[in-house]
Amino acid sequence: MVDERITDGRRIAELLASELEGREDGGLDRIAVTNADRDVEPTADGERAYDVARADGTANGNEARLARVFVHDDRARVEFDDGQDAAVDAAADAGLRVRPKATSPPKTLVFVESGAEVKRATDAFQAVIGAVVGDDQDRR
Repeated sequence: MVDERITDGRRIAELLASELEGREDGGLDRIAVTNADRDVEPTADGERAYDVARADGTANGNEARLARVFVHDDRARVEFDDGQDAAVDAAADAGLRVRPKATSPPKTLVFVESGAEVKRATDAFQAVIGAVVGDDQDRR
C-alpha cells in the first residue's frame, strides 16, 4: 500500500497534463496541452504552467483556449475560460473544490489538491468539452 500522497503542485500539474494528453476518451482527443512553461516554479499565488486548448475545427481550425493550469506549492489550479457551468457541476460532483472567479470575463476555478484528484479533474474537462462541442454543433 502506498502511504505517500502527491501534494506537490508542479507534480500534480504534470500528472494532469499526462492524463489530458494520453487519453482519447470522452472528447479528450479534441484537446491539447499548449504553451507549456517547462521551467515554471510553484508559488503561493500560483504560476501559469500551461494552457489547455481545443482544435476541433469550430474556430476556423485555430486553437481556442479552454483553460489555463497554474501551479501552487501544494496544489494545481485550473481556470476554465469556457464551459464554466459544466466545469462547476462536474467538479462539484467529483468532490473537487470549485469556485467562481469574478473577473471580466468570469472564470471558474477548480483546485486539484493531490495526485489522486487528477482523474476527477479530467472528468471536469470531459464535461466541459461535451458542453462546448455540443454548443458548437448546435450553431451549425
